[in-house]
Amino acid sequence: MTEAAPSDVSGKKIAAGICGILLGSLGIHKFILGYTKEGLIMLLVTLIGGPLTFGVAATVVWIIGLIEGIIYLTRNDAEFAATYIQGKKGWF
Repeated sequence: MTEAAPSDVSGKKIAAGICGILLGSLGIHKFILGYTKEGLIMLLVTLIGGPLTFGVAATVVWIIGLIEGIIYLTRNDAEFAATYIQGKKGWF
């Protein structure tokens, strides 16, 4: 497995963290990290489940994205790389 460059890790961490905070319910932060399945789950729950549950599902997914964005930004680059890039931890 190839190791990501430190600037690449930092860039992904910042982009994923900000997108998680601002666009968490759409799962954009998951797509940035390469988690397509998880990103699609978040997107579909928001777009399909949101209207069916009068916004409750979209709110829950947004809170998950917000928490994940904060977690991404508070981890140092080495921890972030080990957990989310090399470890491929999809949720939290």
